[in-house]
Amino acid sequence: MSYNTYVIYVVDYGAGNIMSVLNSLRHLSCEAKLSADPADIADAAGVIVPGVGNFGAAAEALMRRGLDSAIKDAAARGIPVMGICLGLQLFLEESEESPGARGLGLIPGAVTKLKCGERKLPHIGWTSLDDASGMLSGMDGEYFYFVHSFGAHTAPEYSAAKACYGETFDAAIEKDNVFATQFHPEKSGRAGLELLGRFIARTGGAK
Repeated sequence: MSYNTYVIYVVDYGAGNIMSVLNSLRHLSCEAKLSADPADIADAAGVIVPGVGNFGAAAEALMRRGLDSAIKDAAARGIPVMGICLGLQLFLEESEESPGARGLGLIPGAVTKLKCGERKLPHIGWTSLDDASGMLSGMDGEYFYFVHSFGAHTAPEYSAAKACYGETFDAAIEKDNVFATQFHPEKSGRAGLELLGRFIARTGGAK
């Protein structure tokens, strides 16, 4: 696959897991740039919000830099926006990890600590998807790489895939031009690159 030079901005707000996302996009011949400037988000063909870490600290970091408003404005204007791992959680309204902290609210829902019984947390490793739809159409049963201790729960109409680790949670969520995955496509081999390619194509960057 090859893509035009439509710029996708990866939002840099101090969370981890930035460079691996950037490198995967560039591997797909996409012009991808890292930025903490809200003005760049306004001019983007697509926006990706990655991240690992604490929900409350990340939400505060976005707000402090003015990136929360920039991301919400981009989504409202129809720009394709994608969240990865902590990015997915930030797209929802709240998280049990940080009571009182507010997410971006791009998709209704909340994040709770995984009820995994005797299994260890965090959930680390390859897990298959169920009920895949939307951006993930045709990927039912595909394995993707997860690293997390909290799971997303949203309404059925916004669930783009399910996964199970002790309990079933939303592995991906989607609403119009907003899409997010709890798993790491940039660490998920062929299937992950295919998914990132689909997002690039959604931005208009596909030849």
